[in-house]
Amino acid sequence: MLKSRLRAWLRGFFTGGFMKAMLRAALAAVLAVAALAAQAADKVKVGYIALPSHAPSFIAKEKGYYAAEGLDAELVPFQAAQAMAVAIASGDIDFGVTAVSGGLLNLAARGDAVRIFGGALEEADGVPGHKILASKAAFDGGLQSPMELDGKRFAITTQGSSFEYMGAQIAAKVEAKVKTVALNNMPAIAAALQAGKVDVAVAQPGIAADLVAKGAAVEIGKVVDFLPGYQVTVLFTGTKLAQEKPGQMAAFKRAFAKGAADYNAALVDKSLDAAATEAVIAAIHKYVYVDRSAEEASRLIREGAMLVSPEARLNRDDVRKQIGWFKAQKLVPDTLDINALLAD
Repeated sequence: MLKSRLRAWLRGFFTGGFMKAMLRAALAAVLAVAALAAQAADKVKVGYIALPSHAPSFIAKEKGYYAAEGLDAELVPFQAAQAMAVAIASGDIDFGVTAVSGGLLNLAARGDAVRIFGGALEEADGVPGHKILASKAAFDGGLQSPMELDGKRFAITTQGSSFEYMGAQIAAKVEAKVKTVALNNMPAIAAALQAGKVDVAVAQPGIAADLVAKGAAVEIGKVVDFLPGYQVTVLFTGTKLAQEKPGQMAAFKRAFAKGAADYNAALVDKSLDAAATEAVIAAIHKYVYVDRSAEEASRLIREGAMLVSPEARLNRDDVRKQIGWFKAQKLVPDTLDINALLAD
């Protein structure tokens, strides 16, 4: 009799209102913890330009690497690197990827604007990188090697740009004097090459492949042969964030590095299987070549692949070299403190 009453009581305990209340309380606790975790995520804005070179940020967002580091990342599009740098300096966005340029360094010279804290694209032996292109007309006229650059018209985007830096370094290595022609952007450079209005330019591998395929230009060299270890782009943030939130800066760098590892494995080392590679390309395609078919975007993304610095390591020596050149050309103030600029 006693056993039967006990069994009945236990059955009521586990099936009745008390147990349901316990389950509801447990569920509420789980939801509360999840809500607190969501509230604890730091909201950050990450600037990008719709180019494959910004792919690690896209991958980190789509694969949850930012979220795993406690960052609620909003990706903010920009049309130009200088506008992104200004937004970083003003605090409108938190992180970005850009080339070392006169515009960036002049902001840095203020002392309270920007900090560089990691590496992104780099030139390395044995992997795709920037190509040196001659217009078809210049090639047919004898410009078939960088050794014949003397006196030629070298297209750049703007004064103080990474394109001017690359052109100057290549010309110096072959002891040539070139005439720089500023054309503002890469589409204008491509059009000028095709029309024969300039003789030579450098271009990322995807753009170079397209121009060569169209017969608009001829590849005559590789930038890496003249600038080995060149740190093409860097991670940067605002000075205030670097000083007040170093943990957040480190979290961003870790997440970006995971995205870079996936990018390199899929498109540079090509060590991922086909399905994993397509997943990486699909993540990039959400932000790049969005008006192209998946098939065409995949081709363009593959052709445009360049090495991203493993673990987002910054080549400090190369960045110092670049800054030294900008100072020597009087494009940035001599007072720029290189040590203060590098937060890596």
